[in-house]
Amino acid sequence: MDLDLLMLPFKFAFMQNAFLICMLVSVPTALLSCFLVMKGWALMGDAVSHAVLPGIVLAYIFGIPLILGAFGAGMICAVATGYLSGNSRVKQDTVMGVVFSGMFGLGIVLYVSIETNAHLDHILFGNMLGVGSQNLWTAGIISVLVAGALVLKWKDLVLHSFDAAQAQASGLPVNVLHYGMLAALSLTIVATLSAAGLILAIGLLIAPGAIAFLLVRKFGTMLWISVIVCMGSMLAGTYLSFFLDSAPAPTIVLILTAVFMIAFIRRQIVTRRMSMRRISQTEATASE
Repeated sequence: MDLDLLMLPFKFAFMQNAFLICMLVSVPTALLSCFLVMKGWALMGDAVSHAVLPGIVLAYIFGIPLILGAFGAGMICAVATGYLSGNSRVKQDTVMGVVFSGMFGLGIVLYVSIETNAHLDHILFGNMLGVGSQNLWTAGIISVLVAGALVLKWKDLVLHSFDAAQAQASGLPVNVLHYGMLAALSLTIVATLSAAGLILAIGLLIAPGAIAFLLVRKFGTMLWISVIVCMGSMLAGTYLSFFLDSAPAPTIVLILTAVFMIAFIRRQIVTRRMSMRRISQTEATASE
């Protein structure tokens, strides 16, 4: 294939911005996905991503920065979920389903009740090819803050994810870690709004960590593997979408899904080989 054709996507400014925001948001989403997977908070990421919609609409109505509205709505959803699950017999996953669907419905009702030039499809599914300098700055600042905090406190967060009681007994500020994780989740979703939208952002917040979990066993290794997988998938999906004439965000999610299936099959093969090896060693020991 002609080299000029292969390099064609890099010659357009809107594609350059798309590649840049991919590199920016892939780091915090990948790192955060590892903690969400290990903590069992996959549905929490889904809940917060849907819940920020009414915050965005209200911010538009009152003329305040959209990032503030989205962050506020995400934190309200997270705190409400924690309060309701802690003060009722209903399980947390059920509460999250009720809260995020209710807030998402509220956001849709508010959106259709106002006149705005903002397209709902861009909010829900992203508009990566329409990314501007303001989106890049917002995503860049949030990415540095979230990624820096996760890297600095990853050992404390790992202990908190596996055993909150042990973390508290060790003197760690469990409440700070808990709500800090929720704040990082809300901020990361805000950073991915222009790239993947509200609905598809959940793919970036789960798949990289799940893939890395299948590939490696050490959490430290899992962190940087997830970043490589997420960044590579986002860049590849954006690049392929140019030639397929498809939307970048869904293409990225499809690539992540394909990589997950490959990692899953590989893990099954490795597990089966290890089991056969143990059986052979057991039989050899018994025959002696």
